[in-house]
Amino acid sequence: MPESSVVRAHAPLAEVLRGHAVESIHFGAVAVVDRNGKVLKAAGDPYTPTFTRSALKPLQALPFTAAGGVERFGFSQAQVALMCASHSGEPRHVEAVADMLARCGRSASDLQCGSHAPGFYEARGEVPPPPPYSTLAHNCSGKHSGMLAYCVQHGLAVGDYLAFDHPLQAAIRRAVSTFTGVAEERLVAGIDGCSAPNYAVPLASLATAFARLATTDVDAEYGLAPRTLADAMIAHPEMVSGAFRSDLALMQAGRGDWVTKIGAEGVQAIGIRSQGLGIAIKVADGQKRGLYPAIVAVLDQLGVADGKARALLEPWRVRTVRNYRGIATGEVRPAVVLGPFRPQISALRDA
Repeated sequence: MPESSVVRAHAPLAEVLRGHAVESIHFGAVAVVDRNGKVLKAAGDPYTPTFTRSALKPLQALPFTAAGGVERFGFSQAQVALMCASHSGEPRHVEAVADMLARCGRSASDLQCGSHAPGFYEARGEVPPPPPYSTLAHNCSGKHSGMLAYCVQHGLAVGDYLAFDHPLQAAIRRAVSTFTGVAEERLVAGIDGCSAPNYAVPLASLATAFARLATTDVDAEYGLAPRTLADAMIAHPEMVSGAFRSDLALMQAGRGDWVTKIGAEGVQAIGIRSQGLGIAIKVADGQKRGLYPAIVAVLDQLGVADGKARALLEPWRVRTVRNYRGIATGEVRPAVVLGPFRPQISALRDA
């Protein structure tokens, strides 16, 4: 195949200006799909293999929710959202996680996610105090609490709940396969930052999962669980992320229509209910500063953001760059251009 006929894996997503000159460019890929996985729009190659990272969390919560775990342990809707969260470790997050663990007879000592400084310090531009930090404040502690609750629910061992061959992780793989449309044997496995198994899939497959999450009322295998999880995330975006965070801003701007989840290393997934769309974005260098403007530009180009949403997202569209004295030296602005995608010229689809 001639090189000129091959879609490049990555396209410009955002530019970094110093003064009026472009100093750096963040490249990546975007996939926009319908709920059947058909690619409608793209930038770069939408089949770029991408580790889902924390964008996977709603799918990881599907087995527990579908099996009636929410009802059994009496989790609130806010706590359901917390199972899908990369939360900031705010007091409301820590208290809700502790309650989740108590409801299933476990404690913070059972969490195997590790610990880090609560994210709300970074979100507020503050320096965190020195360690130690509680595992309850880890951004994935809600997800891990749901995993532990699944083990209690099914009488499974909790000491190795993150092992790849644990029945919990097998159930999660099945859910990931079902919603992404990628066969289990084709899921590329890795270990996430919180020590849980994570999977790389084509970017379009991650978008497909979020189109299905956003639009599924009753699933043949998972029943009401997709709707339960999406509704909880939309109703409680402050639990999915936290103050001054992008997922909170996006779901507030969507006003009931958008379900979103960011992932580490420049990953974002969005489901648009009213349009039946799934969107997935990957910044190749993993930088969040290139992700935020790209997200807003993609939503603009798809015509899904009305005037009120655009106004709410304006602070994320162009980000001012400041030096150590607080002087504005430039900005990060969107550079992404969505266009039609022709599958026959994908460089990666059949790789």
